[in-house]
Amino acid sequence: MNIRKSTLQDLPQILNLYKIAREFMKNNGNPNQWEDRYPEVSTVENDIKTGISYVCVENGGIVGTFVFFTGEDPTYRVIENGEWHSDREPYGVIHRVASNGVTKGVTRAAFSYGLERSGYVRIDTHEDNKPMQGALKKFGFRECGVIHLERGAERIAFDCRKEWL
Repeated sequence: MNIRKSTLQDLPQILNLYKIAREFMKNNGNPNQWEDRYPEVSTVENDIKTGISYVCVENGGIVGTFVFFTGEDPTYRVIENGEWHSDREPYGVIHRVASNGVTKGVTRAAFSYGLERSGYVRIDTHEDNKPMQGALKKFGFRECGVIHLERGAERIAFDCRKEWL
């Protein structure tokens, strides 16, 4: 699986991947994390324009997408009911992982990509997103505590250091 930065030409395919992911979440006990329109088209466009959106390509087709950047995520400044396992800065951040629902290994590819570039990655997910929690733990991420998004929603926070693997 190859990973490259997304382009605006990829936008329709990325939006379709998020549509598939929303359906998957709804069908697997997690109807509230991304609601009906998240991420908004403008959010995805901004991710692409700022260079933090990536696509996973296999056999010439886009099979997955995710956001990755290094730096600070403001929602990670305060963590409750636990703590980060490292105060290393800058750290990598992964958000909005989605796949076509058929191709295996998209989450693993996204996690590996982030760790190869930063050595330490933080990520969060909804308490009802059991498939993602399982993927995170299987890869080697450790649960840290609870963070709050800008709009106040709670998320379970995880982190991983390359040397843990």
